[in-house]
Amino acid sequence: MLVEAAHAKLNLSLAITGRRPDGFHELVSLVAPLDLADTLSFEPGRPDGLTCDDPSVPADATNLVLRAAQAYRRRRPSAPTGRFHLAKRIPHGAGLGGGSADAAAALRLLDRACADPLGPDVLAEIAAEVGSDCPFFVRPQAAVMRGRGERLELLPASVRAALSGRRVALAKPPFGVATPEAYGLLARRGAYRPAARAEAEVAAWLADPSADPSALGNDLAAPVFAKYPALPAGLASFRLAVGGEWRMTGSGSACFAFVTAGFDLAALQAQARLAWGPTAWTFVGAISA
Repeated sequence: MLVEAAHAKLNLSLAITGRRPDGFHELVSLVAPLDLADTLSFEPGRPDGLTCDDPSVPADATNLVLRAAQAYRRRRPSAPTGRFHLAKRIPHGAGLGGGSADAAAALRLLDRACADPLGPDVLAEIAAEVGSDCPFFVRPQAAVMRGRGERLELLPASVRAALSGRRVALAKPPFGVATPEAYGLLARRGAYRPAARAEAEVAAWLADPSADPSALGNDLAAPVFAKYPALPAGLASFRLAVGGEWRMTGSGSACFAFVTAGFDLAALQAQARLAWGPTAWTFVGAISA
């Protein structure tokens, strides 16, 4: 049995700079892994398949784990068959990259099980075939994400050190926001950020990484908040109840704030349930840059 952790990511900032002819969007985003993770195991020698401890997660061919396995075997037909089991901790529809993280973990597991491994550079190429942000999760380290998400520039070691260990609180309502929906809402507005401005803002933060990178903003937040007013209403109540500057991560619906070591998770849980109902999800963890 082989096991891999599939870490969530935070889009600390997300600038959308335009729409491409292929329908994807160009972005400039600061991304970092979290210590929140799913666990994916692989038992070689069994028939292909996937089980999951969360019955709401599809375990059929639509799951990115099995799609990643198919993509891997197109490159390495001799890869062993086997059974995956997914233990979910990252909520789906959250903008935390859980499905993409699971897919990248599947690629790493198959490469470990293969007598002739492909290596991380080729895994990143395969990951880009599976999903736009999948390459980040092959070797999850804090980076600037560009293109449609497949181009990664690792942050300097000193900047990663400044981010690593910073504590964050997260909250998510019972509903998710599909990534295509969020980008579609933005496209209808046509409110794109000039690429030069986005790059200048990231460069300014890199020069002072002790600052809050989420202040650079998330261009998907305004259109998503306009459609789902429960999100900004909830975040306003969090600021009053527990403090912090709350922002949406990725395409949502999860939101986050940097917090101190003594942050009161119980107070956040209570406020999230008041704002979004008894199934609201909350978490406190740290960036593992």
